[in-house]
Amino acid sequence: MKDTAEQNEATAAETGAVPDADTAPPTQADGGATAGADAKTDEAMNRHKAAPNKAGAEDAGVAEQSEAKPEKSETAQLKEQLAQAKDDLLRAQADMQNLRRRTEQDIEKAHKFGQERFAAELLTVVDNLERALKVASDHEDDAIKAIHEGVDLTLKSFMDCFKKFAVETVDPMGEPFDPQLHQAMATKENPEVEPHTVIAVLQKGYTLHGRVLRPAMVMVSKGAEGLK
Repeated sequence: MKDTAEQNEATAAETGAVPDADTAPPTQADGGATAGADAKTDEAMNRHKAAPNKAGAEDAGVAEQSEAKPEKSETAQLKEQLAQAKDDLLRAQADMQNLRRRTEQDIEKAHKFGQERFAAELLTVVDNLERALKVASDHEDDAIKAIHEGVDLTLKSFMDCFKKFAVETVDPMGEPFDPQLHQAMATKENPEVEPHTVIAVLQKGYTLHGRVLRPAMVMVSKGAEGLK
């Protein structure tokens, strides 16, 4: 190849012609440049092929993130629903406990005060028996004494029955006046006792489990005029 090139150069020198660049045989430098260009072309093509793959991977990552977000949102919604359900359950349990307590209290009150009206009606009978005893005690007749004993036994039976059902007598003679249990019918000056003291019981009072069935009708002392 070297001999051919030298012959061509000699021929050109003799004829005075310049060898055409297109028809000139490639030199070693030209071969190296061609190989470098081919390598760059291959690298560009590889990059071009790799670009879609990279873009696809990025798209796949975005898709996975977009799918993960709804899944995370759905989990948060389920947690909120669970918390709301627990709160509703606690409220329902509290309401049931309150309802149970109120029902028990109502039942207890019904047991305690169910006979309130009946007991109040019996108070008139007891008052009449007490009046009969007071009148019969002033007689010396044997027949009247026998009636007195019979009435006294009947009254005791009534009072024992009252005690069984928590009906208590309110007889506040000599006690301080209590507006919750007593009803003042009159006031009277009495220097022997403190003001606002019960000095006479006109009619006894009664309570049922601490609740007033009938207040005691009383006379209350007051201070002398001019004194506070």
